[in-house]
Amino acid sequence: MSQNRREFLGVAAGVGLTLWEASGVRAEDKPIIPTTRKEGEPIRFACIGVGGKGDSDTADAARLGEVVAICDIDEGTLNRAKSRRYPDAKVFTDYRQMFAEIPGEFDAVTVSIPDHHHASAALRAMRMGKHTFCQKPLTHNLAEARQMADTARKMRVATQMGNQGTADPRLRRNAARLRAGLVGHVTELHIWTNRPIWPQGGKRAEPQPVPPTVHWDTWIGPAPERPYAPGYHSFAWRGWWDFGSGALGDMGCHTLNMPFMGLDLRNPISVQATTSGSNHDSYPSSSEITYIFGKTKTRPAIKMVWYDGGKRPDPALFDGRALNESGAIVLGDKGKLYIPGDYAGDDGVLLGGVEIGEVTYPESPGHFEEFIRAIRTGVPAMSNFPGYAGPLAEMVLLGNLAVWADGQKLDWDAKKLRVKNVKGLEPLIHGTYRKGWELPR
Repeated sequence: MSQNRREFLGVAAGVGLTLWEASGVRAEDKPIIPTTRKEGEPIRFACIGVGGKGDSDTADAARLGEVVAICDIDEGTLNRAKSRRYPDAKVFTDYRQMFAEIPGEFDAVTVSIPDHHHASAALRAMRMGKHTFCQKPLTHNLAEARQMADTARKMRVATQMGNQGTADPRLRRNAARLRAGLVGHVTELHIWTNRPIWPQGGKRAEPQPVPPTVHWDTWIGPAPERPYAPGYHSFAWRGWWDFGSGALGDMGCHTLNMPFMGLDLRNPISVQATTSGSNHDSYPSSSEITYIFGKTKTRPAIKMVWYDGGKRPDPALFDGRALNESGAIVLGDKGKLYIPGDYAGDDGVLLGGVEIGEVTYPESPGHFEEFIRAIRTGVPAMSNFPGYAGPLAEMVLLGNLAVWADGQKLDWDAKKLRVKNVKGLEPLIHGTYRKGWELPR
């Protein structure tokens, strides 16, 4: 092992990130190249998407660094952000133009835009050597998630996905309980959400004139062209296959996060969904998705069931307790762990007479603070692309492949990113892109 490698692992161990191998550091990886910005010099951010979740992500960048550029396809949103918070920031309506015109003026980017743009923006940034924060579910399709992880590793940039609950001590404590075997060997878990809270399963609205502040062609970006209509920009895009990833993509990187961390739920071997019916344009109004994970060196095979759109697990699993509108229950051979809520929930409820027990876990200074630390020191954030966020996103997005296949069991080859027993799903796995918006390779 090289001296630099030993020093890097020593720093990582010092902040607790090597526990559970959460940082994704592998023996063959080269460590992140930290910024050359000196202590006292702020990290300079270019923020892509400054409305909705982008508003708080940009605020985090300004709180812990300096926002030097902002980009949004809605000039109304863009101008409000500039006039109220970032008067000195340069403004753009197309991130491709921003990357081309001011490549040397920023160190890192935030990507807080609809899912179908995530890989397009983030891959461009990483290939320029920019440290990259990207909102969940990281990408729009499976191959993009793999490419994002590989590119981050190759370019040695700091990365983080915006699943903020990853930093919550309650989530980490509950994951540590599973790691410690407090409920015994886990073979089954059930996760449910109250989403969607936008329309899904319906038809497109009638076309209308594009609002004067909106750059609609840029908003469409990599996706197939369609006329402007209500129900896309600026929120309900999540329910459309061309732009979003439905209820599972919206909430999976939150509600599945704790069991993913605690049980190493990577690389499912099969997945199957039943839904309320899909027109393959808008996601179905409800779905139930069953994943099977193969046995590993540290745990037995696991069955996981996801529910959305009002579906719920069997109430008999909860020993008389009322079901929260969202949550997770993990079934072990010694007891059960019930987590109410979409994120970390409360402190978790152990059922079946299991003792709480003491566990240790790596504490976080804060989610965005982890990203800043990664940029400055090279110690990966927990939800970095190669070691955590990429595999989590792949697991989540595989469920949507099953939703599209509706009823067909898909045998999955995670290494090769292919379905072994059903043909015709390749375009959903790898995606297609409009001319001028192809992914950088």
